[in-house]
Amino acid sequence: MTKPGIPNDLVLSTSCYGPRLRSIEDQAFSAVAMGFRKIELGLSATPPELRGWADARRETGIEMSCLVVGSLKPKTPSMTGSMLGSLDADQREMALNSSRRHVQLAQSLGAPVVILRGCAVEDAKLEREAAKLIDEHSTTHVDDLDVVKERTRDFVHRLQARSQRQVEHFCRSVHTLRAEFPETFFAIAPGNDLDDLFGFEAVQWILDDLAAHKVGYWHDTARIHRRGKLGIPDQGAWLQAFSGRALGVHLRDATDSDFGLPPSLGEVDFKLVSEYLPKDCARVVDVDPTHGRPEVLASVQFLLGLGF
Repeated sequence: MTKPGIPNDLVLSTSCYGPRLRSIEDQAFSAVAMGFRKIELGLSATPPELRGWADARRETGIEMSCLVVGSLKPKTPSMTGSMLGSLDADQREMALNSSRRHVQLAQSLGAPVVILRGCAVEDAKLEREAAKLIDEHSTTHVDDLDVVKERTRDFVHRLQARSQRQVEHFCRSVHTLRAEFPETFFAIAPGNDLDDLFGFEAVQWILDDLAAHKVGYWHDTARIHRRGKLGIPDQGAWLQAFSGRALGVHLRDATDSDFGLPPSLGEVDFKLVSEYLPKDCARVVDVDPTHGRPEVLASVQFLLGLGF
């Protein structure tokens, strides 16, 4: 017997479905059946067919809360996010054109917020060093991890210093988008990998530069948990610094080896997260599609119990 849905004010990301449901219409009806009233067009290896959204919206009243840039194309393991901060002018222009298409789609779907992700810092030497440090974290004995974490902090500091030009390019690109789409809110999501452009300091610089331009922060519990385990600013530091400007959060649990778990199945301190989030912040359940309806409903019950 199918477990009934749990009425809630959370948002369900379409990335949770993967190949199970291939149209946005089917995903919308499924989300409503689980108690959701809003969805996000998220990243997926199998992006949904978008025809039928208007019918689903009219019949169910469901809303599109937000859209992630990149959601129009299949997600791949090498997907690094937006190239709005690339040092290559042609790459930046292509990224701008892609972002424009996503914003136009967001507007047609009724989504007020577009989420921008970072890209890797364009330095092959730093990329190799980042990969080596990640490997050391996974192979070093726990008693010796403090040394690796100290080297990681030094690496991130050097990387942020080297990435200034890319951060400046990114900010100029977002200024362009804001001028073209003044009614749309943009949110900056933190980086996942050590060599990602959007580290703690860079996000601070970007938000300060774009403070007057409808640009906010988008938290990601699993990504920040991973960064905290590496010895760089953790969940509490990011939330204390940026929660006041948070437009939304991706709610995923994580362990050392899995970053797409349903909330309650990993190590993330969701009680801490709940204490920092503004009331009007979008709370998006975003788990790996290998987890089905029972796990999603269990995570909803868990999150509601914490006040989300």
